Amino acid sequence: MCERILRENALTQHRFDWLLGDPGSGGRRVQLPVDAYWPGHQLVVEYRELQHDRPTPHFDKPNRLTVSGVHRGEQRALYDARREEHIPAHGLRLVLIRPADLDADGCGRLRRNDTADLAALKKILARASDEDRVTDTFRTWLLAEGWTPIDPTDRWTDLEAVCGRERLICEAKGRTSDKGVDADIALANCCAA
Repeated sequence: MCERILRENALTQHRFDWLLGDPGSGGRRVQLPVDAYWPGHQLVVEYRELQHDRPTPHFDKPNRLTVSGVHRGEQRALYDARREEHIPAHGLRLVLIRPADLDADGCGRLRRNDTADLAALKKILARASDEDRVTDTFRTWLLAEGWTPIDPTDRWTDLEAVCGRERLICEAKGRTSDKGVDADIALANCCAA
C-alpha cells in the first residue's frame, strides 16, 4: 500500500553500511535491515508489531542471550533505538507504523481493510510541507533518469544530483500564496547557478 501511495517500489529488508548491530565474539557487526526504504523519497518505514512495544516471551526468548549480552526482547529495543537515532542522522525520514495505526484487532492482527488502511497510511506518510512533496517527486524522477542525488554543498540547496560530468542544483517550491515572489526566487536561483 505504501508503494501505491509513494508511486515508487520499496527496497525491502534493505541494509545500510552505517546501521550496524553489536559486535559478535569475533568482532563482526551485522548490517541491520530496515523493513522498507524508498530512495526517491529518502524514506524508511518500519512496521512495529506488538513485540516491539511490550514483552512477548515467544519472540523475546528470555532464556537465550544474544551477541548484545541481553535477551532478544532487550536487543530488539536497543536496535529499534539505534534505527531511530541513525536513520534521521543520515538525512533520511523515518516513519514508524504500528498495528494500532491501521485496522487491527487487540492482538495486533491486521484485518486487511484496504479502504481504512490506505486512508491511514496516506496521513502517516504525508510530508510536513508541500515543498517536501515536490522534492520527493523530483528526486524519484531524477533516479529514474539516471541521476544520483548527493548531499547538497550548502544548506540552502533543496536537492543536488550528478549524472556523469553534469551537476544539478535544485531549489524546490511547493504550493504558495505569493506566486510572483516565489517565481522571482526560483529564477534568481537558476541564474545564480
